[in-house]
Amino acid sequence: MSGPRNPDAGAVAIGGRRLSIEDVVAIARRGAAVELSDDAAWRDRIERGAAFLRRHLASGATVYGVNTGYGDACVVDVPMSLVEALPLQLTRYHGCGMGEHLDDEAVLAVVAARLNSLAYGCSGVRFVLLERLADLINHRVLPRIPAEGSVGASGDLTPLSYVAAALVGEREVRFDGHLRPADGVWRALGIAPLVLAPKEGLALMNGTAVMTGLACLAFERAQRLARLAARLTSLSTVALDGRAAHFDAFLFEAKPHAGQAEAAAWIRADLAGRDDTPGHRLQDRYSIRCAPHVIGVACDALSWIRRDVENELNSANDNPLVDPDGERVLHGGNFYGGHIAFAMDALKTAVANLADLMDRQLALLVDDKFNNGLPRNLTGATPERAPINHGFKAVQISSSAWTAEALKLTMPASVFSRSTEAHNQDKVSMGTIAARDCLRVLELTEQVAAAHTLAAVQALRLRQRLDAGTTVPPALRAFADSVSAQSPFVDEDRALEAELRALTARIAGRSDDDDGAFRHD
Repeated sequence: MSGPRNPDAGAVAIGGRRLSIEDVVAIARRGAAVELSDDAAWRDRIERGAAFLRRHLASGATVYGVNTGYGDACVVDVPMSLVEALPLQLTRYHGCGMGEHLDDEAVLAVVAARLNSLAYGCSGVRFVLLERLADLINHRVLPRIPAEGSVGASGDLTPLSYVAAALVGEREVRFDGHLRPADGVWRALGIAPLVLAPKEGLALMNGTAVMTGLACLAFERAQRLARLAARLTSLSTVALDGRAAHFDAFLFEAKPHAGQAEAAAWIRADLAGRDDTPGHRLQDRYSIRCAPHVIGVACDALSWIRRDVENELNSANDNPLVDPDGERVLHGGNFYGGHIAFAMDALKTAVANLADLMDRQLALLVDDKFNNGLPRNLTGATPERAPINHGFKAVQISSSAWTAEALKLTMPASVFSRSTEAHNQDKVSMGTIAARDCLRVLELTEQVAAAHTLAAVQALRLRQRLDAGTTVPPALRAFADSVSAQSPFVDEDRALEAELRALTARIAGRSDDDDGAFRHD
């Protein structure tokens, strides 16, 4: 969960610049504030868009969702006497989300994504709306957003209605760690709830902010896992008395996938100084030898996924759009989340493959038929106590279960388009479902990584017992020591759940006890 504002995290500037995934992560996970640009030209562009829209309506023009009904009801004219009431109606009838609620960091990422989109000045909203969205972030007034209910085209309408509702003082928010009515929180802050102007309800809700915010968080966690999978490959190589030559640069120059070469370089750096005399096998098994080829797919995918996520993050993605310079209103489909849907479907597959890789390496470590002399199930018990100790047997079973569930969730969401809303929304992206699936795959893979980490460090200690001359390069020694400080050597069987949970939190970047051992950099 995100904590309160962190003054040491600084502020992320909004307006007149591109946001990065790291900017969103800083807001959502590091406690950074947001700061609206003081550039006069940018602020003027925002207000010019809203002013033009008001003049356009006054001239008798018809604008979708402003003086018409929504969706299939775009053929229904709304009389001017009801135009001011229309935005609030939109927020209210979309208050039908279900499922678990997004956690605090996800909510912050969503609000940041929506704020940045509206800051492009193409949505016809007033500057005060941007200020109130910034207030949600800076005061940590967090809308209570149910995760389920978006098909990802006409935007994330239902989940984003909870952001709009919070701004107008309706529904519940999390504030100071408690659920409270939104209107009471605004009163406590001395801020009046917002009265939505025409189109502002639609501008808040008709966009891809939920899937995009979740995608930013997923990207950062996937980066961490890719680096960790490489480190665990290095650790497993030492523990299994394997061969460092499998990661020689020549091999990866001969097959020039950039991500594959990067993963091999990480492993090579971790194994620097290890004597590569032939071990028990001329060639280690695929889950060790081919690890860069598996991890490299994720690394290469992350390069284009960054491009697509950051393009979506830095876009005006509602409908209609307002051109404040050419004074036009253009009706289109920028709310369609196809790029995020495809990116998240691809990322969850790449991440699930990391889970499978780590699970296979763990299986080698615990099996005395394949682990080159280590005790069965990595038990650290004395010979007298060995018959009743089972070491990491159950951990490997659990890891297999988590891996199977992650692999099952790789079914692409983006191909399951549904025709909705009287066949107006007849081709939709399913981007938010894809992003939610990806986060679940990441959670499961982080659990697999925690199990593998504990087992690999145990295996390393056992290898050192067997061969006091085992070379453990400095990077791996520091990593193993960091893990051992949280989870000591398992000599007698003990329940490992608490240690697995704590380690999973570190891997996910959700632990205050992060000494840098699990950061992707």
